[in-house]
Amino acid sequence: MAQKPQTLAEKIISGRAGKDVYAGDITLVDVDVTAVQDGTGPLAVQQLEKMNLVQAANPDRTVLFIDHAAPSPQKDLSNAHVILRTFSKKTGAHLSEAGEGVCHQRLVETYVNPGDVLIGADSHTCTSGALGAFSTGMGSTDVAVGIALGKTWFRVPETFLVNVTGEFQKGVYAKDLILHLIGLIGADGATYKALEFRGETVEKMTMSQRFTLANMAVEAGAKAGLFETDATTKAYLEERGRGDKFKEIKVDEGAEYERVIDIDVSKLEPTISKPHTVDNTATVGEVAGTKIDQVFIGTCTNGRIDDLEIAAKILDGKVRHPDTRLIIVPASKEIYLEAVQKGYIETFIKAGAIIMAPGCGPCVGVHEGALADGEACLATQNRNFQGRMGNTEGFIYLGSPAVAAATAIAGVIADPREVI
Repeated sequence: MAQKPQTLAEKIISGRAGKDVYAGDITLVDVDVTAVQDGTGPLAVQQLEKMNLVQAANPDRTVLFIDHAAPSPQKDLSNAHVILRTFSKKTGAHLSEAGEGVCHQRLVETYVNPGDVLIGADSHTCTSGALGAFSTGMGSTDVAVGIALGKTWFRVPETFLVNVTGEFQKGVYAKDLILHLIGLIGADGATYKALEFRGETVEKMTMSQRFTLANMAVEAGAKAGLFETDATTKAYLEERGRGDKFKEIKVDEGAEYERVIDIDVSKLEPTISKPHTVDNTATVGEVAGTKIDQVFIGTCTNGRIDDLEIAAKILDGKVRHPDTRLIIVPASKEIYLEAVQKGYIETFIKAGAIIMAPGCGPCVGVHEGALADGEACLATQNRNFQGRMGNTEGFIYLGSPAVAAATAIAGVIADPREVI
């Protein structure tokens, strides 16, 4: 038992530091899972080569993902992929090939368990915090050292408690909640803090909804987005053959928080982030009617099966607006197969959608769906910075899968509550 009550961040990091630590402490920790992707991984490998440390301390839980440019659109990126494939063969590290899916989805599907410390060379590594793991993004060199030595260091973050109550109204989802929160506190409002999501509403959430919240914690500057583990966590792990990895991780009564934020979701409306920052939020009614040239449904934020189900129900029997392209990318191969089996892919194709291989797709602007000058996209991704989708002259709006599907039909930003 810790000498004083601990937050989730303090408790999980303490478990891997081998001693009790608290906000503000700097500590060395054992790392359970390390991950890189094809944009950051080649640099990590090159740094290990310079240090003469081409090794993986824990190869079974060192994962190299080819997902950001998958399949490769040009030779330079193909050469970068070769670097990861070669490192995998030399060290025994796992390779997640093109088409397997987005790193953050694959990590929760297969590799991360409650109480783990995960460091990844990608800012949205915080997604795995929904499983009760301390998961955070770091630079390529820091992750490289973690791969080779199995250790890293943290300054233990202070924690903001996000207390969520109420019931979601029709057409309002976890994506609307996290966009609302970021709009409330700002894109730098939680810099190097842990966001701890609790409350009666969180207890009722599916794992997919929790992943959406944890994924976007970094868009408020947070180091991690964390959830207590419960029966929902356990059921998810059991479905994935990792039921024996479940452990109960709860906050200690009396734990100290830097800030408490109360949100009643029953008062929320479908929420949109306007160009060019995630905290530039508005309700759907405030931007309804804005012309949209492309709709993108997918990514590590909202490319899971329930996201595709929401979109498919709205699109069923309908066709996209003739002036609005519709791109859909399942977040993993497993999700893609399930979407095929449930008929969602057929629904999307009949609605005029383009279906792409599991991966990051248009989100990063490397290939697949780059915008033309002056075009606007409504996307379910997590980031809308200028140039994010391959063109600094493009405009990106963020919304839920329901908003995206309704918008694809209307050709302008549309309120999903009118079509659900």
